[in-house]
Amino acid sequence: MRIVSADAEAARNVADALRLLFAGGEQRSYPAGPSGHGTRLHLTLDAAQAARAAGPLRSWLDSSRPTTDRTHADETA
Repeated sequence: MRIVSADAEAARNVADALRLLFAGGEQRSYPAGPSGHGTRLHLTLDAAQAARAAGPLRSWLDSSRPTTDRTHADETA
């Protein structure tokens, strides 16, 4: 995953939040653009480990998954 932000601390906060939901490796930080301003973080996440999330995060993950048989208003069944 790539996180780009003008503020390095904001990028780290997003990475930390993602690590609460997914197992992941170490992040790597790079300048965001040719001007050298901002931060680009590369972070590897393991989505298969999301099932191990606990507490409120787990219930949010479970409730946010769409049911497979639900159609959207603009779709035909």
